[in-house]
Amino acid sequence: MKKIISMLIMATFWAFTGCDIERFPHTDLSADEVKKNPEASLDALLNGAYAQLKKWSDVMHRCGEYSGDNIMIRGTSTDAFYEFISYSRTPNNNRLQSFWDNSYKAIAQTSNILKLVEEGTNKDIDNKLGECYFIRGFLYFYLCRAYGRPYYQNPETNLGVPIVNGTPEDILGPLPDRSSVQKTYEQAISDLKKAATLITKNNGAAYGSREAAWALLSRIYLYMSGTFDHPNAEYAELAIEYADKVIQSGVYKMLERADFMKYHTFTPEQNKETIFAIKRVASEFSGWDHYYGVGGMYANIGGMGWGEMYASAKYIALLDETGRNDWANGKIVDARAAFIEPQYVKDGKKVFRFIKKVYNTQGVHTNYNYVQAEIKNSADNSTLTCVENTETYTLTPVDREQGIWSIQYKDGNTYTGVIDPEMRVNRVYPMFYIVKCSREGEDSHLHSPVITRLAEMYLNKAEAAAKLGDYATALAALNIVRERSLPGKGYDVLTAENAEARIEKERTLELAFQAERSYDVYRNGHSLTRHYPGPHNALEEIQPKDYRTVYFIPQNAINAYPEGSKLTQNPTSN
Repeated sequence: MKKIISMLIMATFWAFTGCDIERFPHTDLSADEVKKNPEASLDALLNGAYAQLKKWSDVMHRCGEYSGDNIMIRGTSTDAFYEFISYSRTPNNNRLQSFWDNSYKAIAQTSNILKLVEEGTNKDIDNKLGECYFIRGFLYFYLCRAYGRPYYQNPETNLGVPIVNGTPEDILGPLPDRSSVQKTYEQAISDLKKAATLITKNNGAAYGSREAAWALLSRIYLYMSGTFDHPNAEYAELAIEYADKVIQSGVYKMLERADFMKYHTFTPEQNKETIFAIKRVASEFSGWDHYYGVGGMYANIGGMGWGEMYASAKYIALLDETGRNDWANGKIVDARAAFIEPQYVKDGKKVFRFIKKVYNTQGVHTNYNYVQAEIKNSADNSTLTCVENTETYTLTPVDREQGIWSIQYKDGNTYTGVIDPEMRVNRVYPMFYIVKCSREGEDSHLHSPVITRLAEMYLNKAEAAAKLGDYATALAALNIVRERSLPGKGYDVLTAENAEARIEKERTLELAFQAERSYDVYRNGHSLTRHYPGPHNALEEIQPKDYRTVYFIPQNAINAYPEGSKLTQNPTSN
């Protein structure tokens, strides 16, 4: 039987069960049982949909984060996720197939619950039905931003994803092609608004809630608000309206700086800033899962994890822009630097670490690379030098107090870097571990992916207000986020000239490693550049209308469509 039909049938005739969403379901319910007493089965059915999100969240993270500029990998990889980094898009990517399948399984599960269980019986049932609308709405949005073009690019004609709300009455009949981006967004908005009206009880950050629906509505409307050059005022106002609903609800609070620096160690239930997260627990996440989960690529903790993907030089430079973060001496300037853990050589020598341009034999600039040149003092300590291979360079102070120096390099360029203990390298790359997706409950790489949190609401409000020209409101919202990480370093003013750059900077720093960056770049009409070391094409500029900024529809999904139906692929070239 065709794959997509089989998936939809399975969602109808089998539902996952379990005591709560902290465990994967382990038994089945027959369709007859569900139809006989749907209300009694509602918890089991709904928990099955939540459980589906656990598998879904892994690829969701990689799709959003790996295509951005916050990370670099030590080398090329045969894993399908390397296509996300390299932009070598193919329709036969097993990870993208998993993302598609798991999304539509959860959409089918929630849709079939909504067909089986009648609304209006009591508040408890309506609350659960609201959670179904929430899950379905947010999945349509996440699917559309991965497979559909940014909203400002002709949403009426560009394709989003198929809207398939449950198993069709004729399961062997035709299936719909992709709806437009506009129609897909409308479906997501409709579901989330319905969720907000039905949900009257907030059961915590591991569950859909009225506030979680509002938070996603704020983000969706922000995605619809156009670019800074060509904003859409109507949608910008709605982005602010829903951000304010969350902020003014009083349910969530911004963590204090010290607690924020430990954000990743709190469970969703413990974290008063998290609005919605995909709950994971240690009992379902042990052994090799610590290697193959998201955090396992970013760090090796307690001997667990590959530790092959690091914070990019671009992201490190952004963290250091207000003042150098001296990890070796425990001097964290920007609180967000606490999620980065450089790996130093034990008792390592002092080095001058900088990034140089790499040239081919024809003298053409082709890449970048790190250098760690050993520091040498002159006999009278009057001159500081560093040695790379056999070359000796005199260091010139740029900011002596912060350990920032420069050299005139043999290729004719002046390079600025830092004096620091020598770092461990993987191949040739210093290992800047990322721990934002690890250590939940201090349990190695356990991580409950954060979908929304309060800080994003202030960032959404700041961006939307700036697009409306309300720079006072934008400044106040932006500084709430910035000053938490950089006390006393709030921006003095936002203007038409600097607002976009400052808002983008804080959004990049704050939401790093939460699968937002690549989408944020393209939805505002920006191109992506990764002028830093790594195996990627460091000199490439990926334009916002490049066909590779969206993913191909999985070929298996296209092949699975029944005869007489069509699932349209994304363009394969510009």
